[in-house]
Amino acid sequence: MGDVVLSSALRSNLTSLQNTASLLSQTQERLSTGLRVNSAIDNPTSFFTAQGLNNRASDLSALSDNIGQAVDTLKAADDGIKAITTLVENLKSTANSALSTTVKASNVSSSNTTAFTGSQTISTIAGVDNGDSFTIQVGTATAVTINIAATNQAVSVIVASITALTGVTASLTSEGKIKIEGTNGKDLKITDLGGSAANSLGIAGTQTNGTNRDTFVADFNTLRTQIDQLAGDSSFKGVNLLQAGNDLTVAFNEDQSSSLTITSKLLDTSASGLNVSAATESGFGTDATVEAAIASLDAAVSTLRQQSSSFGNNLSIVENRQDFTSNLINTLETGAGKLTLADTNVEGANLLALQTRQSLGTTTLSLASQSDQNVLRLF
Repeated sequence: MGDVVLSSALRSNLTSLQNTASLLSQTQERLSTGLRVNSAIDNPTSFFTAQGLNNRASDLSALSDNIGQAVDTLKAADDGIKAITTLVENLKSTANSALSTTVKASNVSSSNTTAFTGSQTISTIAGVDNGDSFTIQVGTATAVTINIAATNQAVSVIVASITALTGVTASLTSEGKIKIEGTNGKDLKITDLGGSAANSLGIAGTQTNGTNRDTFVADFNTLRTQIDQLAGDSSFKGVNLLQAGNDLTVAFNEDQSSSLTITSKLLDTSASGLNVSAATESGFGTDATVEAAIASLDAAVSTLRQQSSSFGNNLSIVENRQDFTSNLINTLETGAGKLTLADTNVEGANLLALQTRQSLGTTTLSLASQSDQNVLRLF
């Protein structure tokens, strides 16, 4: 089949319409995608440059997420330090309350109407016999046994054997009364074990007339336990900067050549942490030991404040890098957009002009064909 022969005018108009259709297609693509460079064919230099910028922006965006996680980890640690500081201050308040509470010994004085003398032997005291024994218990301590060893044992010997006990003192008053004291203020319990010597001496029974610091000890240790629990709970996504060995490294660029390592700090009550020892009944029994506990709490507060300042500086650095990374991502994406984004106003005007050109081209093609149609009139 031979080629169709077109006149010069028809071929020229047809070519113009084809070019217009191609430009229309290109303009419609730019408007639909919003890009004037959709592939390397459109503009290799702009396409690959923009692709490199977008790739880096994407890598930094992933890093920005990790930086954000680091910010939250530091905030969790800071919240933990604030809560622990409050508890340490409560510990100090408890210790000061204990210090201001004067320990008053619990005591019992013999209830006998007759007076005793130091040289008086047990043989002269009704109801006290050789071999009798009684126990003395102060608070929850183990009861200690006092034995009557011989009938000629003097009252002063019994008093001396009681005084030899830890936390207990005994004396013979000027009124001839045997006075026994539990120096730490805890309940004083005297019970006959064999015979009735304690009852006969008028010292048997339980006395609760002392003042101690036991409630402060219990409150102190409860607060101390909460410090350890808080230190253990101040984690974010498995990273706890208040526990040893939980250092956090934050990368700021793609090849990790720019980074920050945040060193963790143990902030529990252990010796390697805040060094806050548990309170004991004997420890809080004297002012000196309570004052030593208060001094250790002051040191703990100082440690917490220093670490809070350190974490605060790290947080400032990480947040600054987070803002910088966000701005850099925006700059990279803006730069890529300048290379590839289409101006919708221009493309819209182009589309309108091309549609007009296409309409005119169709009309021109129709006019050109009319010349050829005149040949038909010859037949």
